[in-house]
Amino acid sequence: MKKYNKLIASIAIAVTLCYLLYSFTAKRDITNNSSWVQLFNGKNLDNWTVKIHHYEVGDNFGDTFRVEDGILKVRYDKYEGDFNSRYGHLYYDEPFSSYHLAVEYRFVDGWYETAPEYTMLNSGIMFHSQDPRTMPKEQDWPISVELQLLAGITEGVPRPTGNMCSPGTDVVFEGQVDPRHCIESTSDTYPVGEWVRAELIVHGDSLVTHIIKGKKVLEYTKPQIGGGVANGYDEKIKIDGTPLKKGFIALQSEGQAIDFRKVEIKVLEEGD
Repeated sequence: MKKYNKLIASIAIAVTLCYLLYSFTAKRDITNNSSWVQLFNGKNLDNWTVKIHHYEVGDNFGDTFRVEDGILKVRYDKYEGDFNSRYGHLYYDEPFSSYHLAVEYRFVDGWYETAPEYTMLNSGIMFHSQDPRTMPKEQDWPISVELQLLAGITEGVPRPTGNMCSPGTDVVFEGQVDPRHCIESTSDTYPVGEWVRAELIVHGDSLVTHIIKGKKVLEYTKPQIGGGVANGYDEKIKIDGTPLKKGFIALQSEGQAIDFRKVEIKVLEEGD
């Protein structure tokens, strides 16, 4: 029996060491800027955390965020009644400071009709976000900067994607803090169903560049806490003027169905 117990203990130690080695290797790979690291593994939502307005962190109400056929999907088919501002975000569990992020997305049919009209064919990527575990149940938007994603609604009417929106934040655009909640990019307009590659190059609290299909479409500097739009936050978190040097990355749900087939990152060294 003693030999058996020692054997079990040895196996347990070996398994623990393998897990720690794997964890160390995974983190080391993310911090290696020589190649892309996949944040979405194409199989499940491991290493991601959900926060939906009116629900506790970790509650993926209505299976809003799900993985099917290798695609990370945002859907509302299990919702009932009024949308009731159930804005949601799916956060990768590690914060980043300076990096190159790329997301491949497409809008699909499936707008929840009682969501606000502005959410039609509208989604986003939040970055430099607060930790979702610091968000009260009734906070609607994370204090963050957003790479806004849009698709065309009316034929012939421009609706660029890759814009900047700023819930609870400010940025410096063309030399001054811009009072607008959203700043429009110079991108083309893309239809429902078309896969689009959107990229962010973020240098801490200095320069941020938006790229759509390989073309630079917007640039600004000095992301910082400030502004309005976000509600229900812990006031100890929102200290206006605080530079945003790092934060979490999150995919958005705000009433519009959308697919993501790739979320990948290169962490940048100083001077890259």
